[in-house]
Amino acid sequence: MSVVVALDSFKGSLPAAAAAAAFAAGWREVDPAAELVLRPMADGGEGTLDAFAAAVPGAERRPVRVRGPRGTAVDSSWLLLPDGTGVVELASTSGIELLGDDRLPWDADTTGFGQAIAAALDGGVIRLVLGIGSSASTDGGSGMLRALGARMVDADGRDVPAGARGLAAVSAIDLTHVRPMPAGGVTVLSDVTNPLTGPSGAAAVFGPQKGLTPADVAVVDGVLERFAACIARHAPGADPLLPGAGAAGGTGFALAAWGADLVPGAERVAELVDLAGAVGAASLVVTGEGSFDGQSAAGKVPAFVHGLATSRAVPVAVVAGRIGADADTSGYAHAVSTTELAGSAAASMADPERWLRDAGRTLASRRG
Repeated sequence: MSVVVALDSFKGSLPAAAAAAAFAAGWREVDPAAELVLRPMADGGEGTLDAFAAAVPGAERRPVRVRGPRGTAVDSSWLLLPDGTGVVELASTSGIELLGDDRLPWDADTTGFGQAIAAALDGGVIRLVLGIGSSASTDGGSGMLRALGARMVDADGRDVPAGARGLAAVSAIDLTHVRPMPAGGVTVLSDVTNPLTGPSGAAAVFGPQKGLTPADVAVVDGVLERFAACIARHAPGADPLLPGAGAAGGTGFALAAWGADLVPGAERVAELVDLAGAVGAASLVVTGEGSFDGQSAAGKVPAFVHGLATSRAVPVAVVAGRIGADADTSGYAHAVSTTELAGSAAASMADPERWLRDAGRTLASRRG
């Protein structure tokens, strides 16, 4: 029996590679004869840099210190591939995990992500691949743009503060000195297809998990709309309705205005690790992430892996830290929640490797 384990990271608990390894170890305890094929996945969010580093021989990490989402220094890195491509991940520079349990809905921003991009440009990359999931902010990518040379001022000509708070005061934007893209262009790996604004936009859908109240959401949505109008004066092709423009609190929109191409992150990472080849020879595919819920169907790793496997008539199981009430598990042969196995979310997150091993044992027993 061949089992492909294509898990995303369990956000706040385990990176994808460690999650896959723990699950596989549990499966082997029950079924040691099975062939476990590990294909750790990412979709542009946390773990994207690791996925490229593991899949591309000769990839080199380049350390960089940036301003994190709370305004303090963060030690991070970007990846230089042998062909001259630079890979930069928003999650490790401006990501929500860097805040711990705190949320700074009005003040967190993407400056660190922009600084890491600038470091890659300084390093002479000929092309950029940018992963933009797991953002801590809803700043429209303004911090990133400022780190690349943009200036944003209020009605009195003063530079505005960071984050959504600063966007609310923006009167004019100068993109004259924004750094040019590398010659090979910029590809953005996004885990969502949401537009910038509106009921499916960055503030409405993702703002609450970043700390925005219902009243805040309405205000920030309007702020992003005005920000988009200011950007459009300099970049007429910038479209707030572009699928993925709302990714990472609107960073997708800012990158599109820079001239970048937005693509589905899971699909590109799957190509990198030859997931299709592994799935084609599998008896079962296991996918999952930390929280499997209604949002998982829109561009996340489980949805992509499910589609790939079912197109090849291979059954799929999902393993998640939690399975939300709004999750659709109808197309999965099995669904296992480590929260249910552990008895509580706190217990599951306190020892995620233990409960992923238990999930491996549980699924192996069901298959037996």
